[in-house]
Amino acid sequence: MSTLSIDVQRAAIEDAAEIAAVHDAAWRYAYRGILDGVELERMIERRGPRWWAKAIARNIAMLVIKVEGRVAGYATLGPSRMRALPFRGEIYELYLHPDMHGIGLGRRLFEEARAALADMRLDGLVVRVLASNAVGVGFYERLSGHQVVDSSEEIAGRLVPVTVYAWPPVGRG
Repeated sequence: MSTLSIDVQRAAIEDAAEIAAVHDAAWRYAYRGILDGVELERMIERRGPRWWAKAIARNIAMLVIKVEGRVAGYATLGPSRMRALPFRGEIYELYLHPDMHGIGLGRRLFEEARAALADMRLDGLVVRVLASNAVGVGFYERLSGHQVVDSSEEIAGRLVPVTVYAWPPVGRG
């Protein structure tokens, strides 16, 4: 009998290339057909291994989920950018490699990110997701996110609808 090793940990500089590969695959999967193809390629290209290594070196709060020692997904998190809402934490990004969808890794990474925000004393959390990203919307709705705001974001000169989901502080609802 063999056991599968699954670990969530703080991202390290040596994870940068694997995070970049997950970012590339996840963004192509999530945003192809939603964002302009040329702009999507530009956005992905900007986030290569060097970009991720610099982010990690700057101490950006970033978690990775590893399966058998390989990065299968990542999350970036910190204080909410939506100060008008009563939720102090935000998961800025949470992506898994598309080959890793549907087996509980996203839920585990989300819960670990939520706990990390609580440890940072950032009560409650929000997540912004493009409204037309059916995979992301479904994921956050399955995690019992409450839709609190409909907004938009300018991407490549075009307004794209965004939905904001929220969760109360851990242990309070």
